[in-house]
Amino acid sequence: MPAMWIPKRLVEVSLINTAALAGREFITHCEIEYESRVYAAASEVLHSGRHVVMLAGPSASGKTTTAHKLAAAIRARGVQAAVVSMDNFFKNLEEYPRLPDGTKDYENIHAVDLASLQSCLNEIIATGRTMLPEFDFYTEHRKEEKIPLEVGSGVCIVEGIHALNPLTTSLLPEGSVYRIYVGLREEYSKGGQRILPTRDIRLARRMVRDHKFRGHSLEKTIKMWPAVCAGEERNIKVFKSQADLLMDTSFSYEICVLGGVIAPLAGRLAREQGGETLNSLAERFSLCTPMPLEWVPEDSMLREFMG
Repeated sequence: MPAMWIPKRLVEVSLINTAALAGREFITHCEIEYESRVYAAASEVLHSGRHVVMLAGPSASGKTTTAHKLAAAIRARGVQAAVVSMDNFFKNLEEYPRLPDGTKDYENIHAVDLASLQSCLNEIIATGRTMLPEFDFYTEHRKEEKIPLEVGSGVCIVEGIHALNPLTTSLLPEGSVYRIYVGLREEYSKGGQRILPTRDIRLARRMVRDHKFRGHSLEKTIKMWPAVCAGEERNIKVFKSQADLLMDTSFSYEICVLGGVIAPLAGRLAREQGGETLNSLAERFSLCTPMPLEWVPEDSMLREFMG
C-alpha cells in the first residue's frame, strides 16, 4: 500500500459550477490545495532519506511540472534537488526497438539506455554528482556533450513514463529509491452519473497543449489517443501499485477553464476525423460554467497545458 493513498472522488458538476461563482477565489483555493499536496510529497521524500525519486504518470497528468515543483519544495527546505528527464537517456535512432511492422517503438523501455541511466543514478547515490547524456530529438541521436549534475546529499528526481518500471532501478542499492505515481484523482458527475472521467480530462488537456505547443491538429490528437492509453496500461499503470506515494494533480476549477475551450469545438471535425469523440467531449464540457483562461495563475501547473 502506498504511503499516501488518495482514492478517486466523484464530484457533481453542479457543485463545481456553484463554486465557480466565487471566481478567482475558487481558483486560488484549488491552487493552494495542489501546492499543499506538493509540499506534503516533499515531506514524505525527505522523511524517507532517499536520494533518488522516480516519478511517473500517464500522458497529460502533469508529471513534468509536478516534478519541478516538487524539487522546488525540497529546495525550500534547504536541501539540494534537481529534475532529470528519462528522455535524455534515449538510445540512438538505429538502436530503437521495432514494432512488428518495422516502425520505431518509442514507448518500449528498451528504447532507453538503462545501463547508462543506472550508472548515473548509482553515481548520484554514491557521490551526489554525475554527468548526464543529452538527447537531440531532431537527429534522434545523443549529443557528444554531457550535462553535469550535482545534488550533493540532496535529491535527484527522475521523471518519465518508465520511471516506475523495476528494470530502471534494478541495479541500484535496495531501499535507495522513492517512487511517486502522478495522476488525476477527481472525476465529475451529473445526477450521480459519471460524465467526465480523468481520462477525458487528460485528453482535453492534451488537445489544448498539442495544438498550442506541438502544432498537432485536433484530429491527430484524438486519433492517437487510444494508442496512447493502451501504452499507458502496458508501461505505466501496471506499476502503479509499486509507488510509495500517489500524487493528485487534479484542480476542481480546471473543467470550467477547459469547458470554455473545448465546448465551442463541437462540429469542427467530420465523423471520420474523430468528430464523434470531439462532439461528445464538447457536449459534456458545455455543462461546466466557463472560466477565462487568463484567470489561471502564471505559475500554475496547468500552464504546462494551457500556455
